[in-house]
Amino acid sequence: MKDYLDFSEDYLSSQFGSSYDELPLWSAMFGLPLLEHIPLRANSCLLDIGCGTGFPLLELAQRLGPNCRAYGIDPWGQGLLRAREKARQWRVENAWLIRGDGARLPFHNGWCDLVVANLGINNFNDPQVVFNECWRITRPNARLVLTTNPKGHMAEFYEVYSSVLVELGNRRALQALQKHLDHRVPVERIQAWLGNAGFRLDHLYEEQAMMRFLDGSAFLRHYFIQIGFLDGWKGILQSEEVPETFSRLEEKLNLLASQHGELAVTIPLVYLDAVRITR
Repeated sequence: MKDYLDFSEDYLSSQFGSSYDELPLWSAMFGLPLLEHIPLRANSCLLDIGCGTGFPLLELAQRLGPNCRAYGIDPWGQGLLRAREKARQWRVENAWLIRGDGARLPFHNGWCDLVVANLGINNFNDPQVVFNECWRITRPNARLVLTTNPKGHMAEFYEVYSSVLVELGNRRALQALQKHLDHRVPVERIQAWLGNAGFRLDHLYEEQAMMRFLDGSAFLRHYFIQIGFLDGWKGILQSEEVPETFSRLEEKLNLLASQHGELAVTIPLVYLDAVRITR
């Protein structure tokens, strides 16, 4: 079958432009190690939990080829609409998108060979429930492949934020900040969740990436920082505390950047590959 030889595209069309968006740098940062290490097996049936706008679902569907069946599930309706448009534009005919919740997967027992979650863990209300569901829907010896950013995320920023709260004598906000930090878990807890669900960890890769900014002003105004993190950082404070706290925070971040020539924050990256075992 040489259907790919007939490929043509109008690169000036509005449809092409709307589907040729860059991958979000955040998800790609974690997705690239996933694509490097994930096992590729013929005739696979895979599920991407928290597929969003289609990465890495559509990429995996294409890399595994037309004999693979790739499904993505996410509660975000607008994200799924975008993923469907990209699948149509890119002619990915072996990918299907479903609106749903990872804690209540709409699939029968022993249904698929591979489950993928790129940065999904931090968005699960109860990861243990999701991993239990993954065990239920997978076949014996199926794989569960995850990437996540564990404890230690953006440590440089949080150290400055904490110092500002100490200077202001805001003990309540310090406690709230610690609770916020505890949302990200150590790798050992993820391993425990996997083991409790009936998965044996086979491979673990840990890396570190850096996000670099000229200074704190650029950092706090970056689009992804604003949509991904800013509300959580503001939520640590009472509304009347926000202006002064963030004024001091930006000032201290800028001072740190001036001392080092830039503001760089550490992003720990973890890839986990686990196999389903009988429990």
